[in-house]
Amino acid sequence: MRSTFKSPRDALLSTDDVLMLERVQRAHFQFFVDNQGKDTGLILDRSRPNSPATIAGVGFALPAYVIAAQRNWISREEAIAYTLKVLTVLTNAPQGDAPSGTSGFHGYFYHFLDPNTGTRATAPTYWNSELSSIDTALLMAGVVFAATYWKDDASADAKRIVKLADALYLRVEWNWLLGDNGLIGHGWSPENGLIPNVYAGYSEALLLYLLAIGSPAHPVPASTWQTFMGKDKLTTYRDETYIAMPGTPLFCYQYPHSFIDFEGIRDDICRKFNLDYFENSRRATLAQFNYAQENPKGLVGYGGFDWGLTACDGPGDKVIVVNGVERKFSWYMERGAPFGADDGTIAPTAAISSLPYAPHLVLPTIRHWLQDRPELFNSQGFTDAFNPTFDVTKSSGWVDQDRVAIDQGPVLLMIENYRSRFMWGVSHTNPYLRRGLLLAGFKGGWLTSRKSKTQRKPRKVPRKRGK
Repeated sequence: MRSTFKSPRDALLSTDDVLMLERVQRAHFQFFVDNQGKDTGLILDRSRPNSPATIAGVGFALPAYVIAAQRNWISREEAIAYTLKVLTVLTNAPQGDAPSGTSGFHGYFYHFLDPNTGTRATAPTYWNSELSSIDTALLMAGVVFAATYWKDDASADAKRIVKLADALYLRVEWNWLLGDNGLIGHGWSPENGLIPNVYAGYSEALLLYLLAIGSPAHPVPASTWQTFMGKDKLTTYRDETYIAMPGTPLFCYQYPHSFIDFEGIRDDICRKFNLDYFENSRRATLAQFNYAQENPKGLVGYGGFDWGLTACDGPGDKVIVVNGVERKFSWYMERGAPFGADDGTIAPTAAISSLPYAPHLVLPTIRHWLQDRPELFNSQGFTDAFNPTFDVTKSSGWVDQDRVAIDQGPVLLMIENYRSRFMWGVSHTNPYLRRGLLLAGFKGGWLTSRKSKTQRKPRKVPRKRGK
């Protein structure tokens, strides 16, 4: 039996916009269907047959399959079967400190896994992958989403999903990577031990810290939130003032928000700056759009509907002369604006995943790319990136041939959050995220009620009494 699914925002959009968003979402879901291990369901890092699997991509795939079932692209039975297969593989893959043949250590997972076995991606087939705290957090965000969503399904397979998902999350020893400085490290490898880098300050690691604080099994202290975020300051670009991650790539304003509804809830930092993290992301998005309109580096194609910088592929590590100006280009790197690296490479995920923050900017951008840059889109969604400056003989210049899982996923999830608040509604009832938010000092908004916004009846506006 298939579910009926209402998208309140669709009623406010034109029919063309609704169909456009449906088309984009469905194509981005198809990426996950087409790029996975046949026997494991583990999601390939990118749309290449020789790609390793990415655990963060699995974190996006688990809710993607639910959204697909909700929208009747697949059946609920298909979504359950996929979810159960993946969680079983992750549960059964051994953990330990051996350099090969294991999936992770202390409940954490390696960044990349062999898609055929579910164990660490290693050389010579791939490369020696590191144990990754942030990628484990993205995986666990999808895992606890699955536990929360499927708990109301009475089928035996759904109950098995909930049991496996809870066990996977509860076995992560988040405190194992907590340093003496009260900050969570990036990870570990059998060859080199602990990675010295730590997550400090606004970043995609909002998700990591909240999941770590919210764990009832192996938590980090609630005080780590203040240690993590307490030194952040406001940055201003033109009319937008916000908390900025160094380099200002847009993915850090999208990854945590794909899974957690930050609108209307505030921690001490938000109360200090008189905003919430949703508003913060809105301002960061507008700052990037304004940067593209000003185009201070004189790059080709910027302005109008072509904007959006984040970590993504690029045309390669080269220096060439373009229109009389020497330009340096890079392959994959963290791009950002207005304060980050910028070689003219635009990432569709950067703009499209900002849809909930600035629909008046993003909807025309999607329409423009579909109509005027059709080479950016195929049956698996938008390309990872394009660079009009690199090759001025072509309309879109260099166009990446790859789709990347961690960029395809946010597009699907954030469009859904804009249309129906679905991911956010599920997060309202997620006990681990709720626990993490409350312990980190968040108050107000939906946290004051255990009933999701998506379940509430519209509030009636009281009429004023006549004199």
